Amino acid sequence: MEKTNVMRLLTQKKIPFEAFHYESAEALSGVEAAERLGLEPAGVYKTLVTVGHSGAHYVFVIPAAGELDLKKAAAASGEKSIEMLKSRDLLPLTGYVHGGCSPIGMKKPFATWLDASAEKREWIVFSAGKIGFHVRVAPAELKRILNYRFADLCREEP
Repeated sequence: MEKTNVMRLLTQKKIPFEAFHYESAEALSGVEAAERLGLEPAGVYKTLVTVGHSGAHYVFVIPAAGELDLKKAAAASGEKSIEMLKSRDLLPLTGYVHGGCSPIGMKKPFATWLDASAEKREWIVFSAGKIGFHVRVAPAELKRILNYRFADLCREEP
């Protein structure tokens, strides 16, 4: 399997990880990716990039099956309001394409939050920076390469 920049950064920082790969020319949902990889969907997370009322950008890493609650995200970041970044703006801002966005290795660091559910997990799986490539990392180890905070970020299920 080829190594992505995310994998190289994890290796460089001596952070243990496990790599996963599936073949796909297009982005899959996080739940579909978990199914393709044979992984428990609850342990697979997606990386979402947002823009706040102030114009600042924020990164939220939430369970693949979850939906970001924009009010909770705004509260966590101290913003009046937050909206999702437009897909066309993702690559120039982060260096990643939709479906291959990782919280690690963006063009510049952004304030980042992991959903509180990740705090209870031994490991989480997220994009390795390229469609079809994922890494499994312990949240505690992730702290060594990514400055993040935990927050309750997902909408409550009805």
